[in-house]
Amino acid sequence: MKPSLIWCGLLACISPLVSATALTYKLSANEKACFYSNVDKQGAKIAFYFAVQAGGSFDVDYEVVGPNERVIMKEEKERQGDFVFTATEVGEYRFCFNNQMSTFAEKFVDFEIAVENEPRASIPSKQGTTPEQTSALEESIFKLSGQLSTITRNQKYFRTRENRNFSTVRSTERRIFNFSVIESLMMMCMAALQVFIVRFFFQGARKGYV
Repeated sequence: MKPSLIWCGLLACISPLVSATALTYKLSANEKACFYSNVDKQGAKIAFYFAVQAGGSFDVDYEVVGPNERVIMKEEKERQGDFVFTATEVGEYRFCFNNQMSTFAEKFVDFEIAVENEPRASIPSKQGTTPEQTSALEESIFKLSGQLSTITRNQKYFRTRENRNFSTVRSTERRIFNFSVIESLMMMCMAALQVFIVRFFFQGARKGYV
């Protein structure tokens, strides 16, 4: 068997069975949107990430509600969040975003909900290998998994920064354009007013001579 296939098999063995949902949602003004995830096992880990990519002041109200309407976390005017908590109850968990504070601004929210359903499995031992070798291999793959998670979080962070900076650039460009148009109109009005005043003075002078 090729080494690459062996590594893929080992990664599949130690990876947890995770159900994940990653979406980008357009949240309209005065809208409250909720998303749901079912947890079948008590003690499962739930990861919740969100970031406002565009719109308004890049903030949104969010709320996480567990079974029996128990509020797990709730904050207002947050730009982004990255949380992991343990499900103490089996049932449906609700993740809500609220944009009722905005009258006109719509917002784009990038979010991800991941539920770990099963514990991490161990690598099957092979005849002729020592426990120390298996443990070292497990540790190497766990480190690799942690580094991949770090890279994923960094990519999300830089994506959010890029979108916000691009939105700021577009807003600045639009303001500069509007200011230039207003300034040009004011200059045209001033020129027309000066021509009118000069003509008025000349017409008044001619009437005085007559």
